[in-house]
Amino acid sequence: MSKSDISRKDFLKTSGLGLMGGLLVPSLLGTDSILTHEPVNNTKTTNMGNCILKNVLLETGFEYDGEEIIRTKTGLFCVAILDGKIKSVKPNKPNAPDAIDAKGLLMLPAFRDMHIHLDKTFYGGDWQAVRSKTGGVKGMIELEKQILPEMLKTSTVHAERLIELLQSKGTSYARSHVNIEPTSKLQSLKNLQKALENKKKGFTTELVAFPQHGVFYTDSVPYLKEAAKMDIDYIGGVDPYSIDGEIEKTIDFTVQLALDHNKGIDLHLHESGESGLKTVEYLINKVNESPSLKKKTFISHAFVLGRLEAIQQEAVAAKLGDAGIGIVSTIPFGRLIMPIPTLYKHNVSVMTGNDSIIDHWNTWGSGSVLQKTNLMAQLYGYETEFKLSRCLKLVTGNILPLDDKGNQQWPKAGDTANVVLIDASCTAEAISRISPVKSLIHQGNIVY
Repeated sequence: MSKSDISRKDFLKTSGLGLMGGLLVPSLLGTDSILTHEPVNNTKTTNMGNCILKNVLLETGFEYDGEEIIRTKTGLFCVAILDGKIKSVKPNKPNAPDAIDAKGLLMLPAFRDMHIHLDKTFYGGDWQAVRSKTGGVKGMIELEKQILPEMLKTSTVHAERLIELLQSKGTSYARSHVNIEPTSKLQSLKNLQKALENKKKGFTTELVAFPQHGVFYTDSVPYLKEAAKMDIDYIGGVDPYSIDGEIEKTIDFTVQLALDHNKGIDLHLHESGESGLKTVEYLINKVNESPSLKKKTFISHAFVLGRLEAIQQEAVAAKLGDAGIGIVSTIPFGRLIMPIPTLYKHNVSVMTGNDSIIDHWNTWGSGSVLQKTNLMAQLYGYETEFKLSRCLKLVTGNILPLDDKGNQQWPKAGDTANVVLIDASCTAEAISRISPVKSLIHQGNIVY
């Protein structure tokens, strides 16, 4: 029997999930888990937006030794979900007969991967390591021109498999860049939209029209203009100086296209020298000229910030914060350390993502943004209970269960039921140990 043919009755039998009076009945669940340990397709998630979870571990405050936070307090609760939102958070009823047993798993906000390329991946197919890279980004552009036509034939199914990997790692929301250039034209976007439609009950995505081959280096302008009229959220770009040879012309086009169609901007910037800094400064000026782009403009990678002297990092970070321009960093390590603490200091929104996962650019992607929080904590020495717990905002859209004073602020009634259940005692442990994800619930639907 194919997945598309499975009946709801058969699904309830085989998955261990049962419905009674709108609630998932725990007596029919497996004894080891509240879930099936596999992605759940759209047919299976239908009408699963209402349930009650018991024995849910939530953070309630901090424990102090003098002035130092040494532990996170937790307690068990019942969390009711109705129509895809948190209906209530109440004292635990361990013997409640009409609730799913969360078995003491820690509930955290579901994760967000804010820089990924869902449209071009080998994931779900045969293993392929990265080929020798020659000619920098332009060399990779030539490679893409050769391989994209074949990749497009299966890009929809590969995108679906990659989404399932992200879900298994606790991610239910992503910002995906999608190639818009003369080789793919609009086909990569159309193929990805099919995958997103198939996964819409368990995954939400915002899309960036990404001129991977340059705006003018290859004539991507007509295709970007068409994409801007479609269901995308951001206008992208890549290294205006090294690819197109002209910072101002490329940025001006990108900004105007975003303004004309009420889109945001998310620009890949790998350049780490003078051209990189000039690009950042020019984009800051353009956003300040058009305040509607504040809080809607992002620079991905922004490696140049890691090359600046500390005093210059402070100055640029302050300008970014004032302009409302965010940074999406993949948390590089080695000789390049991004000034993320300085960015936070100046109220710059910082997000992360896996970028490429098993494709012709990269073979290292795990699909886990929780792993990125662990890497950030190690890079910047965030090893105390408090500092570890604060790292979670990197992957949750700045949502934290406890505020800096230890007051419980999530989950609350009315919050969207996008949650992850993790085998950990608290956020700090989950980050330090990259604790395993056991379940993902998206808008009230159990999707993993």
